[in-house]
Amino acid sequence: MPPRLALDNISKSYPTVRANDGVSLAVQPGEIHAVLGENGAGKSTLMKIIYGVVRPDSGTVQWDGRPVQISSPAEARALGLGMVFQHFSLFDTLTVAENIALGLSGDTDIHALEQRIADTVDQYGLELEPGRHVHTLSVGERQRVEIVRALLGGPRLLILDEPTSVLTPQAVRRLFDILRQLADEGCSILYISHKLDEIRSLCHTCTVMRAGRVTGQCDPRLETEAGLSRLMIGTELPTIARTPREAGEVVLQVRGLNLPRAHPFATPLRDVSFELRAGEILGIAGVSGNGQQELMTALSGEDVRAAADSVRIDGEAAGQRTAAWRRGRGLAFVPEERLGRGAVPELSLARNILLSHQDGATVWRGFVREGAVRALAAGIIQRFRVKAPGPQALAGSLSGGNLQKYIVGREVVRRPRLLLVAQPTWGVDVGAAAQIRGELLALRDAGCAILLISEELDELFEISDRLVVIAKGRISPSVPIGEAQREQIGQWMSGLWPGAEAGTDVETADLEAVHA
Repeated sequence: MPPRLALDNISKSYPTVRANDGVSLAVQPGEIHAVLGENGAGKSTLMKIIYGVVRPDSGTVQWDGRPVQISSPAEARALGLGMVFQHFSLFDTLTVAENIALGLSGDTDIHALEQRIADTVDQYGLELEPGRHVHTLSVGERQRVEIVRALLGGPRLLILDEPTSVLTPQAVRRLFDILRQLADEGCSILYISHKLDEIRSLCHTCTVMRAGRVTGQCDPRLETEAGLSRLMIGTELPTIARTPREAGEVVLQVRGLNLPRAHPFATPLRDVSFELRAGEILGIAGVSGNGQQELMTALSGEDVRAAADSVRIDGEAAGQRTAAWRRGRGLAFVPEERLGRGAVPELSLARNILLSHQDGATVWRGFVREGAVRALAAGIIQRFRVKAPGPQALAGSLSGGNLQKYIVGREVVRRPRLLLVAQPTWGVDVGAAAQIRGELLALRDAGCAILLISEELDELFEISDRLVVIAKGRISPSVPIGEAQREQIGQWMSGLWPGAEAGTDVETADLEAVHA
């Protein structure tokens, strides 16, 4: 049989970069095929070409042995391609069925569609209610909506971009069962991920890309993680060593933090309490949408509705203090959202420095010291190996992973006393992730208190000193990293820790009140 999809000598250039350079790739029927590469290797551009979002400058695409030109996602879906993007595109106020109907013809019968969804859900064991509103779904359930939307088109090739970045370990195992079932039925799968253990356990073939070119292909089941990382980045991964150390004085104290919803779809915080000491990393695990963003805004000073003494920095009441006041006390912040909060896309990398660096070195009596700002930006680009033309490059022109490295570097070089960081290695390749984690450990060893929110359990177990879990706006008891177990943390991510059951009825009643 001919390959389900065959790319031959695909090239695509932009003004400052050659994203794809003569890429050739073949995916067989029923094959789970991984595409592995560093940030900026050209993976996303290649997937957009396959799905019809971007047109290549040269090269050919064959589908079932026939040359095709895919000019739009609609044409891709007509051929039998489906794609589940890393970022969901769902409307919170619509039901599951209504969201799926948006991608179908205007005369779609919603009741017939609900039955089709129910049949698909039963077939693959996805556990999803067609009439449920999206804002009531967990992140894992929202991903099921995207998968069901792709499956309803009867895809013969399914593209998945970082599909497990927001899932619990239990949900990841369930997703893999579904993907293997699809492959057994003849569906081809293109799987994009930076998680080498997932690629080794799931995929039949792995194509490695570097700097826009294919540098190799292998059977990942026969490779070690170290071998895959060498293929991807060309060198050995740096070794990360977390040495035990005695934590210092309390830097951040949170006591009885309660915060009502800022909007109908927010998660209220309820009786959140913990301490963070100098020279330690406190990791917070949890499925996205359980109060992480609300907690970060309350701690960073973006949301000042909390009681004044519910948040204390170095013993001073800070709950109603501004973000500028907290930064003046040595706080640094890496938000989860890169563009819009972490960086201004229309500004240069140098100008984005000023979002957090406004001391005498960069600003003097209201005037920006342009040379110092450019030099600082250039230093971050070099130190964190950010792929960018230079300090004057627009933040919006960088790939997601490279922008993440720049934002983390911008905060790290401030040498803060207290660092709040959310998803520091989200969408970042293994080499860059190892470097970022090493930088965080170096800060911790220098006496910085670090609050780390991450959905990567491997990351939390690798660099945290203690772990807590956030679920439904509540915080679990603290567990020393040496005593934490993955299955236990996975269960706690569903809100099932000792004593947590008592708060479930309160949350349910609050949710019902919002619906009413």
